[in-house]
Parts: sequence; C-alpha cells; structure tokens
Amino acid sequence: MDKRHIPVAAPVFAGNEKQYVNDCLDTTWISSAGKYISAFEESFARFCNVKHAIAVMNGTVALHLPMLALNIGPGDEVIIPTFTYVATANCVTYTGATPIFVDSEPHTWNIDPEKIEAAITPRTKAIIVVHVYGHPSDMQPILDLARKHHLYVIEDAAEAHGAQYHGQVVGGIGDIGTFSFFGNKIITCGEGGMITTNDDSLAAKMRQLKGQGVDPDRRYWFTMVGYNYRMTNIQAALGLAQLEKVDWHLAQRRRVAETYRAHLGKNPDLYLQPELPDCTNSYWMTSLMLGDGLPARDLVMQRMAEHGIETRPFFPPMHVLPIYQNLADGKSFPIADKVSSRGLNLPSSGNLSDEDITFICDCLMDAVKN
Repeated sequence: MDKRHIPVAAPVFAGNEKQYVNDCLDTTWISSAGKYISAFEESFARFCNVKHAIAVMNGTVALHLPMLALNIGPGDEVIIPTFTYVATANCVTYTGATPIFVDSEPHTWNIDPEKIEAAITPRTKAIIVVHVYGHPSDMQPILDLARKHHLYVIEDAAEAHGAQYHGQVVGGIGDIGTFSFFGNKIITCGEGGMITTNDDSLAAKMRQLKGQGVDPDRRYWFTMVGYNYRMTNIQAALGLAQLEKVDWHLAQRRRVAETYRAHLGKNPDLYLQPELPDCTNSYWMTSLMLGDGLPARDLVMQRMAEHGIETRPFFPPMHVLPIYQNLADGKSFPIADKVSSRGLNLPSSGNLSDEDITFICDCLMDAVKN
C-alpha cells in the first residue's frame, strides 16, 4: 500500500477569503475595528437564529466571558462533562470556581443528562454542555433540570457549527453559546471565537468585558476591569467569507462522513459516532471507537501514520489530567474512560476526495488486524 500525506484536518478556502483579507490590507483596517467584525457578528447571529453574536479572539475566551458575565467565582461550581477539551474546565478555573465532572452517555459520548442532577449542589451556578465532535447533546432534559434548579446553561459548540437539536441550531438553545474558529474547525478565522445569546443585558456586559471594560458611551472611560479579548478585522474577514459558504462546508463534512460510513459502517468492531433522531450532526470530525477485540488505539494510529495518514486520539477526560485529578473525588467515569482510550478521529477535511477516503479506509482495515 502506498504512502501519502493526509492531515487529520485542514481549512478549505473556497469563497471570498482573499478578496476580503486583501480589502483589510488595502484599507489598513487590520485591528479590532472595521466593517467585517460587525458583518461577521450579524451574519453569525442570523445563522444561529439569535439576537446577539459577539466576536472574540478565540474559543477559550468565548467560554471565559460568560463565566464573568454570570458572576461565577470562588465558591461556585459549574457542571461540565469530563470528556471534553481542557478549555471547558479551564474557563471555570480562571474565575476561581470549581468544575464538577459528569460522565458521558455511551452513544454520542456527550454529557449524560441522567447523571447531572446527582452532581448539583447549593453551590452549582451553571451547566456547560459540550456538543462533542459535532453531535448535539440531549438538550431538553438538561434545560428542564436547569429550570428546576435555577441554573444557567452554556453551550460549548466549538466543534458543532450548524448542528441542530430538534430543529434548533446549537448555540441558540441554552442561555449562552460559544464557538471556536480555530484552523481545524468547519469554518475558520485561523484563530477566533464567537459568543451567542438572546439576553440583551448579558450581551452588553460581555461586549464591555471583551474591550477592557470601556464604557460604550464614553471613550477611554472604564467602569469595570475588562480584558482585551477582541477579534481583529482580518480574522472577521476570513470568518465572514467562510460563513457565506457555510452550507457548502457542512455539506462537504457530511459527504466525507457518509463516505466513511459506506466503507466502515457494516464492521461491528468500528463504532462511528451516530446521528440520532431529531438531531443533525455537523460532523466536525469523523470519529470512531475501536472494538475491544481490536489492537490498542495508539498502535492503530501508528500504523496509519506509516501510510502518511494523520489521525487524532480522543480527548483525555478531565479527571485523569494532572491539573484536575484532585477534583475526581474518588468518583468513577467508566464511559468517558473507555471512549477516550478507544477513540480516534479520522481525516475529516472538506476537501478530501472519495478516493482519499477509500485509501484511508483500506489502511484502517489493515491497521486494525491483530
């Protein structure tokens, strides 16, 4: 079998990216002011069917600002899935609050709604729901729990641009949604993030916080301690161009995932992340778990790399990380542990050809032989 170079993810520029970025350069509007920032925000708000979209410098600060706006701080607790990227836990820790971990459910690998209530205490202020690898979490029981206990719900939709739950686009279901536009995301600014909400007061507070806390009506007058979390006009130009073709980008990710499923879906030892009824998976990554009878995940990845195919291990759960082990509090998280140890992401870029995917699948089937 031959060798190629196929990255696990790569951006696809198929629209007005060069035109808009060159316009920034030609007009010298390259920093955190310019027409593309407001245009990107307005377009993204329409995309998520929300009143407000707030552009920020990356997905991590998109998570941090809601914590600040909700006055979460020392002594407070925020429930998060243990199976997530570390930024979800870090944004809570930045404020002095404590992330409380909950196990995954076994099908989509998202937070298990049935295990959330047991984690709620009088100190709980919010639940962060992560739409893992593009599949929306089961939001309705989580929203019901939040109303019952007077909690905020934040959607970490960094991996799920355009995913839908019962016809609603993620990022517009909870109190606040957050997105990342890192280079491997479905649409990208290189770096960048967005916050979405329908709450006017929260939106105003987060806008003020992201701009050093300046009074919106009085220049250089600061009424709160804020942060420089602003997106640049160049980033927004890239993002707007990508968003103009978001339906195309989503269609390409779906094509890639469905082609993988056509090749691999009948193998009972390879479990591909599904698309549950009344949900739309955005397929940020084509993600699968290896059956127990197959070789170790890392050995499979090594064998794939020998053919020039980059794969990516699933996130380690937060409770095993050195910085958060002390918060596990003796609890077990068996689903997250298994998913993390047996899961990998296949190359998922929208520019993969069907022939590329056939080659990847052939290599995978060879790599999983004992």
